[in-house]
Amino acid sequence: MLDIKFIRAHPDVVRAGAAKKRIACDIDKILALDREWREMTVEVDSLRQEQKNASKLIGAAAPADRPRLAEEQKQKKELLKQREAAVEVHYKALHELLLRVPNVPAEEVPEGKDDSENVEIKRFGTPRTFDFEARDHIAIGEAQGWLDVLAGARIAGSRNYFLKGDLSLLEGAVMRYALDLMVKKGFMPLSVPTLVRSEIMVGTGYFPGGEDQAYRCDERDDLCLVGTSEVPVTALHQDEIMNAADLPKRYVAQSSCYRREAGTYGKDTRGLYRVHQFQKVEQVIVDVADAERSLAHHHAIVANAEEVLQALELPYRIVNVCGGDLGQPQIQKFDIETWMPSRGNYGETHSASRFHDFQARRLNMRYRTAEGTVHVCHTLNNTVAASVRMLIALLENHQRRDGTVYLPPALRPYMGGREAIGRPIA
Repeated sequence: MLDIKFIRAHPDVVRAGAAKKRIACDIDKILALDREWREMTVEVDSLRQEQKNASKLIGAAAPADRPRLAEEQKQKKELLKQREAAVEVHYKALHELLLRVPNVPAEEVPEGKDDSENVEIKRFGTPRTFDFEARDHIAIGEAQGWLDVLAGARIAGSRNYFLKGDLSLLEGAVMRYALDLMVKKGFMPLSVPTLVRSEIMVGTGYFPGGEDQAYRCDERDDLCLVGTSEVPVTALHQDEIMNAADLPKRYVAQSSCYRREAGTYGKDTRGLYRVHQFQKVEQVIVDVADAERSLAHHHAIVANAEEVLQALELPYRIVNVCGGDLGQPQIQKFDIETWMPSRGNYGETHSASRFHDFQARRLNMRYRTAEGTVHVCHTLNNTVAASVRMLIALLENHQRRDGTVYLPPALRPYMGGREAIGRPIA
């Protein structure tokens, strides 16, 4: 969340940021509640000080005055109790509004209402032109006996699937290649919980506002299935004060991810593009509160993802996400979109975000400098590889006339040294 001191000092900047993101935000109400809460806090502090001094005053009073003073203090004690309760209620109302205030987007974030107005900033590779009738990933997968969406739907409902044989192995190969690459770059690998408490979803900025997209186990456990390992990895240092000398922390995690895809009824219903469960390798960085360092990290984590796509010989483009498509927590986000022949377009495969202290402030994640001052951390994250969308791109871009699929050299060590998978099909 944003620091209330920042909102007090720069209300117009916060209003403009919310408007750019197309997120409703009542800054005037927040500032009014904040003023009232501070006034109430002053009164409570005064009453507490009176309570501390009461015993001395009564002890020093004449015996005849003590009963009256004791009764007055009893009444003031009850008043203090009431005022403390009122302050707590007031702060809760203020805090709930603060949780909905969006982060202020960077100046470089383009104006725009939705993803159709994201701005392309880079393109790599040339989409393949086929000299035969190309198949989509569903046709390839079903013809090879690698994919069963009917069984997935029967067992788990729509937007679910079984991967079989070489396609299951290919998913593992892509994930392991991405993970190994990041470990070589010095990122610490983590195995993480994919069920987290609701407060962790709040801490990372997914709640409030994203509850409809999460699978929740509220009735018994107050737990949620994560949509990305960003959530547990970013929260690893919740409520900690780290040493600045130990930063940055660079983490990479592979996990299952779960998304309800609420609001997408009838959209991308064919195939693996929009599903409820998939595998993902995610990179997360936690560092000191330095805007220039955060920007440098942002470009670095985008470059890491590009390295994966280039090694897999996949054409892609990078877009600077516009305000209307930018989430509540991000300062800025770059999406990488990979060419998918069946769509006749690029499809999102990676999202690289920087947050400054927005997540860390919610998570109470801080660091201490050599001089002893304590500051809130900055956080960033980006996909390294997301399984099923990467499989779409690999199958469709690397298919051969005979129905087999070419394997880029980077994946061959994970696939038994083979140069291709599949059997010739009619």
